[in-house]
Amino acid sequence: MNSIAILCPNSFDYILNKTGNMLIRYKPESVSCIIDSDKAGLKAQDVLSYGGDIPVVANFDEAKEFSPDSMVIGSAPQGGFITEIYRMELRSAIKYGCNIYSGMHQFLNDDIEISLLAKEYGVKIYDLRRPPNPPHFSKGSWKDRKSKVLLIVGTDCDTGKMTTAWEISERLKKRGKKIEFIGTGQTGILLSGNGIPVDAVVGDFMAGEIEYAIDQIEDDIDLIIVEGQGSLTNMYYAGVTLGLLHGAMPDYMVMTDEPNRKLDVTGYKMASIGIVMDLHLSLMNNFKKSKFLGINLLTLHMDEDEALNTIADFESEFQIPTTDLIRFGNRKLIEKIEEEIS
Repeated sequence: MNSIAILCPNSFDYILNKTGNMLIRYKPESVSCIIDSDKAGLKAQDVLSYGGDIPVVANFDEAKEFSPDSMVIGSAPQGGFITEIYRMELRSAIKYGCNIYSGMHQFLNDDIEISLLAKEYGVKIYDLRRPPNPPHFSKGSWKDRKSKVLLIVGTDCDTGKMTTAWEISERLKKRGKKIEFIGTGQTGILLSGNGIPVDAVVGDFMAGEIEYAIDQIEDDIDLIIVEGQGSLTNMYYAGVTLGLLHGAMPDYMVMTDEPNRKLDVTGYKMASIGIVMDLHLSLMNNFKKSKFLGINLLTLHMDEDEALNTIADFESEFQIPTTDLIRFGNRKLIEKIEEEIS
């Protein structure tokens, strides 16, 4: 993927275009343009406050000016199914010769029209959410595990778990640590090149797939970082979170939270961060001792003084390093993790 067109019809914003935004943040040199008719004419910087001059265009015909070799579906409708507006742009990209990367639950390789078109034009389709086959069942191998595991968890969806996992991974690597990152959603898999699309795995095998992925990593690693999904207190996605917890059997966790969020993504009242942290620790106590090394906050919608005061309050209450890694840097969080694994 040397020149990526990110497809996000009517959804290029900070939240809905999660996969596309991570490419814009972490691989901007590979992103040639963003497709969203609502924001055509703007630049990535105008919408996200990062991404520089990456242009937003109305459709794939306009994207051709930038000679893309790949199209990545950057956003996903609820449920992960392809709507007609997506199909129209996908057809155009395939006919132009772009390989397609999709994180939808609806697999494009199983779509007769799209797959036949891809075959006709000699392009490849990558369904990032296709689960392993055959699946892997848990064996309890965590009991003999030598490497340490850090799982990123959250009080809700969209609290920055993927960003937190990737930031910690990259910052520790810069300090000379041997880190393995296991992506568990389409974004983490796309960035890292490996992982398990855990929300596409049959429930009985969720923990087993994460356990198996960890087991494939050599023992001389300083830390294995597992991207989190959902939340134990989210009524839609708690099952995925629990499967990840049991599969990773983490030695350490980092909590993510958006402090001023009142309702979760289902419209239900948010549980407090303290309750969610205690719930994770209680679920782990039956198996092994785990602990929280820090908290990473999403303070996008807070002014600087409010954000810094909130960070100070959380540090005082929970006695662990707290920050917004993107906005305020490490603030001892990375140092704490490095200290634990040294």
